[in-house]
Amino acid sequence: ADPIPLPRLGCSGMGGTQSLALPLGKGPHHVGCTDVMVGRTQQGLFFRLFYPCLPRAGAERPLWIPRYEYCGGLADFAHRSRRWFAPLLSVAIGSCRVPVSWNGPLKPSSSGYPLIIFSHGLGAFRTLYSSICSELASWGFAVAALEHRDHSASATYFCPAEAGREEWIPYQRVPQGQKEFYFRNKQVHQRAEECVQALRLFEDIRSGKSVPNALHQDFDLSVLKDSVDLTKVAVMGHSFGGVTAVLALVKEPGFRCAVALDAWMFPLENALYPEVPKPVLFINTEKFQTPESVAKMKRLSSRNSQTKIITILGSVHLSQTDFAFLTGKLVSRIFGARGTLDPCKGLDITSQAALAFLQRHLNLQEEFGRWDNLLEGVGDSVVPEAPFCRSNL
Repeated sequence: ADPIPLPRLGCSGMGGTQSLALPLGKGPHHVGCTDVMVGRTQQGLFFRLFYPCLPRAGAERPLWIPRYEYCGGLADFAHRSRRWFAPLLSVAIGSCRVPVSWNGPLKPSSSGYPLIIFSHGLGAFRTLYSSICSELASWGFAVAALEHRDHSASATYFCPAEAGREEWIPYQRVPQGQKEFYFRNKQVHQRAEECVQALRLFEDIRSGKSVPNALHQDFDLSVLKDSVDLTKVAVMGHSFGGVTAVLALVKEPGFRCAVALDAWMFPLENALYPEVPKPVLFINTEKFQTPESVAKMKRLSSRNSQTKIITILGSVHLSQTDFAFLTGKLVSRIFGARGTLDPCKGLDITSQAALAFLQRHLNLQEEFGRWDNLLEGVGDSVVPEAPFCRSNL
């Protein structure tokens, strides 16, 4: 499908025009999305849900950057001054929208949609993977993109019981004097617990429990009761989210497999590698991984013949985020978002490999097996295993 043209925003003198051209999903379903916040404390849960929906004329499209506060968080993460960088980001990309139907009516499914819990990378938040999440939803998945509350999101918030109040949770760097491994290891365990918590939430909905959404959306969560198949659940993530997905397999038997996009393997303790019981698909980019990280992936693939490692050529770490679809030099220069591979082609390879893998391990009755060759690293712009190249980590 052609990318939806979004309003071009002039940024004269700031590196050219910035616009976001996220592609429509290529699958047979229209895609809707809604935000879900459960609980009134930091221990609650927050995610954006992408799902197959019924087409609706004049449907509203959600903002890609949902609130100004996220621009400030991205400034912090990018080591830029909030005072000038946050307003600049807001002007450049603050009005970009995602080509999905906001709170669109769920398309009923007699068999139930398989579920993917998605975990974001360091400094990201729930909306920055809208391209891959909506692509998977267009092929018949419900995808819950979490916004983690371990201080790894560039910003996030919860809504305490007092009406109208919000409490923001800022991005946090590794405290001075603390070893990075211990700080990140604590975070990855919290993140994996949040993935498990998300699955529990869908189990509650399935069992008919009332789940109040603190955000009062025009989307009734009870419609999901018979439309999500909880025997077919996978966990997926990018970078810090990739290793989160691997750890979630250890913590929760309900997850049948994991898809790890350019996983940052550093935060996982060595003792846990023998404990990973299920297959993982590692989809790496060409310019990020270290030999140490790849060696950890290979430890898993040597234990489980169904675990696969492939690399997409011409891609960089942010190629698997929506930043790859930003046109204009300003943001690309700051975030280093572009590889040499066309971002639409990169998204195709990523989603098709993931779908072939999910078909295999969730026992889906679809035709995603036609992309099985990608799992062996066979195809244009894809190779098996991982090229060793030093990253800047």
